[in-house]
Amino acid sequence: MPLSTSSFEPANSDLVVERSASAEARIALRPDLRLTAADRPGIAQPVPERDVPDRRWGAIMLAALIMTLLMLGAWEWHWRAFGVEPSIANTDALWATQRRRIDHGEGSGAIVLIGSSRMLFDLQLPVWQKLSGKRPIQLAMEGTSPMFALEDLADDPNFRNGRLLVGVAPDLFFSGFAFRGGVLKYTRKQSPSQRVGQWLSMHFVEPFLAFDDPDYALPTVLERQDWWPARPGMRAAKPVRKLMVVVDEDRASHIWDKLEKDPAYAALAQSIWAQHFTLLRDMPAQALQKTTDEQIRRASIAVAKLRRRNVQVIFVRTPSAGGYLAFEDELFPRAKTWDVLLAKTGAPGVHFQDHPELERFWLPEWSHLAVRDAVRFTDALYQIIQRDVDPRTRRIAKR
Repeated sequence: MPLSTSSFEPANSDLVVERSASAEARIALRPDLRLTAADRPGIAQPVPERDVPDRRWGAIMLAALIMTLLMLGAWEWHWRAFGVEPSIANTDALWATQRRRIDHGEGSGAIVLIGSSRMLFDLQLPVWQKLSGKRPIQLAMEGTSPMFALEDLADDPNFRNGRLLVGVAPDLFFSGFAFRGGVLKYTRKQSPSQRVGQWLSMHFVEPFLAFDDPDYALPTVLERQDWWPARPGMRAAKPVRKLMVVVDEDRASHIWDKLEKDPAYAALAQSIWAQHFTLLRDMPAQALQKTTDEQIRRASIAVAKLRRRNVQVIFVRTPSAGGYLAFEDELFPRAKTWDVLLAKTGAPGVHFQDHPELERFWLPEWSHLAVRDAVRFTDALYQIIQRDVDPRTRRIAKR
């Protein structure tokens, strides 16, 4: 009679015997059965031993080390020849370091920058500091609408009596696209080990190795080769390539000068933007307008909160050119986006097309200013804000 109410009973009765019998009985039934430690309680088990071959292990280890260094050196040389130089990585941890400055006592009277890559690349922190005496806190993030940062700052009582410059790239701001929108969640949950890892990487790895960039990781390089066949029905899409250089721990950045020196690389960047244009053009106009209205509504609520804490919010429509500007004018016309944003929020705005000193700049790939022009843009923007913002109405006077 079965001793268990389980519905499973082995079909082979020998298995039942093997499970219940002693080790001796099991061996008698199955002489080839291998004994386990459970079959020999109280008996010390022998430690398996295997002879190590007599080899010149020191020489082998030295040869492996030399081969590793040679391969790393060849990879580093390859990318330096391509034009890459060591720089600080624009990681979520680096952004978190700057965000915490507001919580650690710098939030009162601070100048804070949010936006996407145009605000990150184009506004030069050293220039602004030289003009105003105060270095801004750079919280812009590439490929990402600033809405998450705007709402986060609006809810932060530590940020008060300051000035917030909000970069507006129409296709990102009004669509709500947030390629790196998870940075805020990362900041709130960042562990001590992640903080230490960021510090070590920033001081002992990134300043010395040019290839230490996600764009040059071997799997990434292999993935973007042309020999990979596209699956049927899939639209081939090239990922955005390296565009920026971070020059300081406070995220002071500028466009990579390869985009200025290498027309083929600039053309590649333009072709990647063109893919982005196609995706948004495929979006139904009604859905796009609904999304735009929602972003403006959220911005209005956030600006009102900041105004109550005496934070002046200034929207900045940074320059674009060529195919990118044509795309923005087509899908995000100023009358339905920028003008409505300023009217609903009651905040002042600086639009590059309203000021001659903010035009006639070179944007190698249509979206970001060349390094020297970014310096001139920052100077001109600062002068416009100082000259034309009426402290009573907080509006920008057009000239």
